[in-house]
Amino acid sequence: MDWNTVWSLIDPKLLIVVAVCWVLGIIIKKTPHVPDWSIVYIVTAVAVILTVWIIGWGPQAIIQGVLAGAFAVYGNQMVKQAKKGAEE
Repeated sequence: MDWNTVWSLIDPKLLIVVAVCWVLGIIIKKTPHVPDWSIVYIVTAVAVILTVWIIGWGPQAIIQGVLAGAFAVYGNQMVKQAKKGAEE
């Protein structure tokens, strides 16, 4: 699946959720005593909560929140891997 397709599935008014989740993930990563495996779950939970707050409760909000959280984590990983590849 092309990530542009996933990007087109995210409601444009939720781009702020993606940005907040990206920054939150970076902050959590630098926080001691927070295991790396838990970051994706924390970011996803926050994305769902913010999405429900913005568009209201419903299945669409859950789906949009998961997509926003996933896209934030994916974007962060893509940047990290690109930097790592450029260094090699």
